Amino acid sequence: MNWKHAFTSSVGKKIVVGATGLFLILFLIVHCYINALVFLPNGRELYLNAAHFMGTNFLIRTMEIGLFVGLILHAVQALMLVGQNKKKRPVNYEIKPGNESSSWYSRSMGLLGTLILLFLVVHLYHFWIPNRYEQHLGSGEEIDLYDKMQVVFSSIGPVIVYTIGCISLAWHLAHGFWSSFHTLGLSPRKYKKLITNVGYAFAIIIPGLFIAMPWAFYLGWIG
Repeated sequence: MNWKHAFTSSVGKKIVVGATGLFLILFLIVHCYINALVFLPNGRELYLNAAHFMGTNFLIRTMEIGLFVGLILHAVQALMLVGQNKKKRPVNYEIKPGNESSSWYSRSMGLLGTLILLFLVVHLYHFWIPNRYEQHLGSGEEIDLYDKMQVVFSSIGPVIVYTIGCISLAWHLAHGFWSSFHTLGLSPRKYKKLITNVGYAFAIIIPGLFIAMPWAFYLGWIG
């Protein structure tokens, strides 16, 4: 398969979506680990040290570019696949099979992916963009991201938005985790159940921790 087919054929798109999906799963693990530091007794110091390392380390900043490229590729290729599937079946079934033929979240990956993309725009607006602006165009220093979280999550609106975004992420991961392994041929039949169960656990634990943080700030459990 040449580079053109990798981005235009259905098989190529699925491979790109699967590969970028695994890359984004690794990113979620790292991001969730850093966020979870706020729950430790000296969480503020630990979180700020980790955030400073991620925001100033040259290797991490270089990988940040790859993360954005991977995110864009994942979203664009996935939405193109959804569009192709709709073209192949332009008329909806008169009787919807529902979960008898596929799960709801596997049929709604496009919708869930779009909600997650919108949520990421809000997330970048709240934290990443202000921090990078101060580093490069403002004072030259990083903002205090812990204080920033306290301010953002002092209002119920952003907390609800983050909750909805993370629930969408959970549903997306419930199908996407196993699907990424399957697409890349990394799920032998004897390990399919194990990978599926790990995916379900991942889809609950990671988004659950992401949801817990804004609510903990809002309810005053940490601060």
